[in-house]
Amino acid sequence: MKRVQKILVVEDDPTSLEAMAGYFEVEGYRVLRATDSVGMERELKSHLIDLVVLDIRLPGKDGLTLLRELRISSDLPVIVVSARTEDVDHIVALEFGADDYLDKPVNLRELLVRAKNILRRASRQQAPLAEKSEIQEFNGWVLDRGARSLVSPKGEKVHLTRGEFELLSFLAHRPGRVLQRDQLLDCLADRDWQPYDRTVDVLIGRLRGKIEADPKSPTQIITVHGVGYVFAGHADT
Repeated sequence: MKRVQKILVVEDDPTSLEAMAGYFEVEGYRVLRATDSVGMERELKSHLIDLVVLDIRLPGKDGLTLLRELRISSDLPVIVVSARTEDVDHIVALEFGADDYLDKPVNLRELLVRAKNILRRASRQQAPLAEKSEIQEFNGWVLDRGARSLVSPKGEKVHLTRGEFELLSFLAHRPGRVLQRDQLLDCLADRDWQPYDRTVDVLIGRLRGKIEADPKSPTQIITVHGVGYVFAGHADT
């Protein structure tokens, strides 16, 4: 029997909490509820959660702080929802590792579709692989798509979020090709992206911080102004 997926909704407004939770429950998900950081941490310790829907404005620790703390040790999918609609809030949430961001008032149907897409991708990545892992080496780095891991030239395993890994894998598999932002967005998710979405730029910045000797003068992921990016890492022989 297929396991019922669990979604944790963290929201301090009772009306919004029940609206989102109830919508997911009607669709067959098991929903856990929390109204603050204490409740969120309690549910994460008590249950195997598949997805978190996280409000930014919470009593005590805010949602961004919770997201940043979660990303230290977990790739658990997170959709951030917030009444803050400024671009900087979207960017900060993505930089902290959010998988998606929705403005309030939340369109529940859109939230459901985005949640399903994220859960589907997460399930594919967690499924056991029957085939041999696909390993690619470049400039001393080792990217293992099967194990979903990245090892530095010094032999250290580098933590990548889901989005970072998907993007690096897509780029590294197409060295020397100029890839437009729309192409890179398509590799990240099966959803309709908001106009002027800066997800790719945020993820590129984070990847450069992890694989470039000098992120301000990158030599592996190069910007092609007005077009997109090109992966310039050399395959090891």
